[in-house]
Amino acid sequence: MTRKLLALALAAVLSGCSTLPRDGPSARAIDRGAEADANGADYAIVELDYAAAERIRAVDAPYLGSLAGAVSTAQVDIIGEGDVLSIAIFEPSGALFGSGSSSQGVRSGSQSLPGLAVDRNGAVSVPFAGAVRVAGLTPTEAAGAIRRSLAGRVGNPQVAVTVQENVSNTVTVLGEVRQPGRARLSVSAHTLLDVIAERGGAARPAQDIEVQIRRDGQTYTAPLTAVNTDFNENIRLQRGDQVNLVHVPRRFRTFGALGAVAEADMPAGDLTLASALARAGGLNDNFANARSVLVFRFERPEVARALGLTQPPTIRGVPVVYRLDLEQASGLFTASTFEIRPDDTIYAPRATAAELRKFFEFVQQISRVVYDISVTNTLNND
Repeated sequence: MTRKLLALALAAVLSGCSTLPRDGPSARAIDRGAEADANGADYAIVELDYAAAERIRAVDAPYLGSLAGAVSTAQVDIIGEGDVLSIAIFEPSGALFGSGSSSQGVRSGSQSLPGLAVDRNGAVSVPFAGAVRVAGLTPTEAAGAIRRSLAGRVGNPQVAVTVQENVSNTVTVLGEVRQPGRARLSVSAHTLLDVIAERGGAARPAQDIEVQIRRDGQTYTAPLTAVNTDFNENIRLQRGDQVNLVHVPRRFRTFGALGAVAEADMPAGDLTLASALARAGGLNDNFANARSVLVFRFERPEVARALGLTQPPTIRGVPVVYRLDLEQASGLFTASTFEIRPDDTIYAPRATAAELRKFFEFVQQISRVVYDISVTNTLNND
């Protein structure tokens, strides 16, 4: 009977708590995963020190995607359908547009024709000239076309054309901008950053935004950080382009013997390992193994080569575990230099002493249950 009660008690203890509770693999298990066998190691372990952190920083991080293929050489001051023009005609003789005397006694006249919209045929209606096609012309070329149409009707007319309302030379800016809508292109403002600035700028940190440009059924993408820093990515746009700023959040994960187990958004700018640990509440004083703070990452092949690794890459990159000893003072300097990347996982395994303490707590639970069962059995027998 005692043995049956003991078995039931043990089952209850084991169901109430795991034998050796932990938040992930032990440091010994991580070492075993990096040992080569017949199938090869699962990942490489890199002892993280200041020199290794500097070698990683020395390898430039290429950005994914490019907008260079979408650069346009099309003119942006071309009149199009729907544009509203302001036309001024000056006639030296004054025969048609009024008369007056100048200080030299020369008769002259002028006529301003504001607010003339370019119709669907690409033309505007000008007095004494009729319908004049101006679509596809610059304002200077349109003034010449109107002047030629007035020849024979107005003596030596002078014509000036300005675009009062630009409708055709625009692009659409959507997504993570403060003021989504149309942005006008002009000779002095025709680049990607020009139109983003016209719509109030990006609504989120540049590191979290991907720029997409759609044109003629094709889509070109690049990070906004690349557009801000690389002259070749700040391309010239053309009419009809659609610019979309997409939010692509950067996140990292923390778990193990840390103050918080969570997935967190990365702040604007760079995030070091020291800052990431601080955001996670730091190491747990009672459980964490400060000698083995780990960062799991799919590293870029060029960085792996710079570190002298021969680990074969996967589709996502070379699986690497960076291990930092924070019991050494130099570890704090390294943690302040080593940069966390999106999708990194920071893990602090439990210390061996903590594992032993959990084991003895478990043994004490069993011993207490056995003692209680023995006393109860004795009393019942009496």
